Amino acid sequence: MKQLPNLITLLNLVFGCLAIVCILQPGENIAYLDENSALLINLPAKLAWGSVFVGCAALVDFLDGFVARLLRLHSPVGRELDSLADVVTFGVAPGMILYQLLRMSYLRVPSAFDTPVIAFLPALLVPCASAYRLARFNVSTNQDKHFVGVPTPAAGLFIASLPLIVFFRQFHLSPWIIDYWTLYGIILLTSYLMISPFAFLSLKFRSASIKENWPAFLLGLVAVVGAVVLHWVAVPVVFGVYVLLSLTLGPRTGGSAAGA
Repeated sequence: MKQLPNLITLLNLVFGCLAIVCILQPGENIAYLDENSALLINLPAKLAWGSVFVGCAALVDFLDGFVARLLRLHSPVGRELDSLADVVTFGVAPGMILYQLLRMSYLRVPSAFDTPVIAFLPALLVPCASAYRLARFNVSTNQDKHFVGVPTPAAGLFIASLPLIVFFRQFHLSPWIIDYWTLYGIILLTSYLMISPFAFLSLKFRSASIKENWPAFLLGLVAVVGAVVLHWVAVPVVFGVYVLLSLTLGPRTGGSAAGA
């Protein structure tokens, strides 16, 4: 029973590894020529499955913390293991998603096959920012109502939603997402938010009071309504609302808050 939270955390890591396998070995071409010799961009189904595995890992990540609190089985090993799993699942896997999306975006330019590898390497900023953020969290001593920097699972889920939006062709957003300028912007934004000194809401329920927990209830409402109306586009919307709420309601300086 003592190791139950750690075993659940390892399941998070397994899902993260499965996501990486699907992302890097999609088993399909990411572009092909139609009957008129026009180049068409194809997002492989396995890349979308990689995003699904990241989502499954997020559920497991929530579960291990819940079980640890329920059974009062917190431990230094569990804390370290959780961060190590998170950096793979919500750092490396989203970074590989961005790497593949950048490859797809450059196929639209005339000199696509001459694109240097360095054009795709900015995607590695995401796992680096994730690792730095989690390391900073592990040495923090204040874990009150706020995080320092956007939590890595939130940033990872935001990035993981992009292939699903493209795969299901939602709201004609594919050309905007598979654009290297858009992707570079997403890389810089999410990386900066993770390592930023700004305070972000933890959204942990400390009571049943709606007044005390209204940001969490509001985000839950946005998520439910968004899932019905916007489908996978709801994920970036919820992420954006969370960031805006945090920057509006959080302390003016994030230096005294704790990360997670």
